[in-house]
Amino acid sequence: MKTVILDSETVTRNDVSLDRITALGETVVYGYTPNEEVARCIGDADAVICNKCLITREVFDACPNLKYVGLFATGYNNVDLAAADDRGAVVCNVPGYSTNAVAQHTFALILDRFNRAAQYAAEVADGAWVDYKLFSYFGIPTSELAGKTLGVIGYGAIGRKVAEIAGAFGMRVVTHTRSPQKVRDGTPCLGFEELLGTSDIVSLHCPLTEDNARMIDAHALSLMKPSALLINTARGGLIDEQALADALNSGRIAGACIDALTYEPMRADCPLRSARNCTVTPHVAWAPIETRERLIGLVADALKAWQDGSPINVVNQKGE
Repeated sequence: MKTVILDSETVTRNDVSLDRITALGETVVYGYTPNEEVARCIGDADAVICNKCLITREVFDACPNLKYVGLFATGYNNVDLAAADDRGAVVCNVPGYSTNAVAQHTFALILDRFNRAAQYAAEVADGAWVDYKLFSYFGIPTSELAGKTLGVIGYGAIGRKVAEIAGAFGMRVVTHTRSPQKVRDGTPCLGFEELLGTSDIVSLHCPLTEDNARMIDAHALSLMKPSALLINTARGGLIDEQALADALNSGRIAGACIDALTYEPMRADCPLRSARNCTVTPHVAWAPIETRERLIGLVADALKAWQDGSPINVVNQKGE
């Protein structure tokens, strides 16, 4: 049985081992594969593992042996599931591996905005505190999180973890979720527009679907408090980036911290690149070393389960 890994560099730069996967059989590893080369690289393989490479109907048509698609990710919008069903192929993702990491990064962004530690450190490095007349140099406004309202959109594992951390800071948490019946911790469930108008911080933790693409558009932004902060550590396509840039540049909302963009890597003309009060990190919320070690182990477990005839974490219908 032959397996091809198409984009190993998305999960390791030789700092995390792929041995758990390669030990399961013949494995060809590519560090990076352009989408136009995906079918050629898969060739006669039985299984493919990838992160963001597009596994289209054309790829399935060109690779008749392909019966398994494993993802180095929770999201699977890069795979044509209908085509996989037609081919009788199994598509498996990895849910839950990055919960702690993404929640941690969410609060790293929030704390950076509320405490301004990096900005203060930069001013100290530039000499602003040297021989200053007072013992404390506090010219950059900061604010407490206690008492602020955090609106969590999407209340899966990551959303719940973010809410848990917010509680430790003394914040009030509200949520908007497509499954309010599953919220059992007492967190108030609000309508989408009510949450936007209520929250001091709005944090996105939902998957990207056809129904919620660009859910944060000009209208949504117009409902938010002028003092509000928007956080996105989920998927870039949840936001109309031009509308967000316009809202930031006009002062409609106070700031945004973004870890995922509609087009990745960032394009030179991305409207958020030069937007006011916008912090962009390069899709790294999920990437601590422990998280990537866990991810590779879970990908290996899913491949082994499929080889043994009992696939797990199946996301398409006919693979179940």
